[in-house]
Amino acid sequence: MKTVNPILAASALSLLSTLSTTAQNNSARELDIINQLSTQTAVSALPVTGFLNAPGNEKLKEFFLTPVKDATALKGKRIAVLVADGFEEIELTGPVWYFRALGAQVDIVAPKFVPPPAQYGLSVPEMAKTHVMAIQYLNPVGWIKVDRRADEIKVDEYDAAFIPGGAWNPDNLRHDKEVIRFLKNFNQSGKLIAAICHGPLVLASADLLKGKKLTGYWNIQSDLTNAGGTVLEEPVVVDGNIVTSRHPIDVAVFSIAVKDQLLAR
Repeated sequence: MKTVNPILAASALSLLSTLSTTAQNNSARELDIINQLSTQTAVSALPVTGFLNAPGNEKLKEFFLTPVKDATALKGKRIAVLVADGFEEIELTGPVWYFRALGAQVDIVAPKFVPPPAQYGLSVPEMAKTHVMAIQYLNPVGWIKVDRRADEIKVDEYDAAFIPGGAWNPDNLRHDKEVIRFLKNFNQSGKLIAAICHGPLVLASADLLKGKKLTGYWNIQSDLTNAGGTVLEEPVVVDGNIVTSRHPIDVAVFSIAVKDQLLAR
């Protein structure tokens, strides 16, 4: 009976252990990123993994699961995410993950919580007072905690303002006087304003689109034209201090464009 060389056996076991540890570390890192891209589940959810694994989204998945090259690229930059209930999950969590991975400070900023009128007969969860609700294509999927309120922030505190999409989120934001006031003042300062999907509707309400080239979700493009903008059918459009994009599938190129514009300023 042949005997196994103890040294070779030990080397093989060491290699297997190393490979196993590497695989576990990669899996743990990817799971950590997936968790960062997901909001706190409170109802039956459509996992973000379903979106990233959908046919045609291979490059988007690669964007999120590939470590950033320079974790300090945006160090010192502050970004305000203006958001309300009904935001499209990946359109907030995706760019926020990317900007934070590059070293930026990102604040989730929402209007003051206002309970619905009693005559509506609605039951509002307690966390609605401190969180805003995420959706995935009109399906409520979770909540994300608010860092600050719109009436608390000042223009000189931030380098960029960012508005995610979602069919309900912009309607909530464009009705809030403090959000509109902040955007008008932010635009006058010449600082960077970014919006994706339905988000440009808020810029229309702030009267920031006249003479601007931009893009947005397909069923709001006529609204953007009526607000004085020139709509282009492109994944991302940069015109002066305004960056816009169309859809969740454009999240990667949108995030990169915002980063590049921040670095150029």
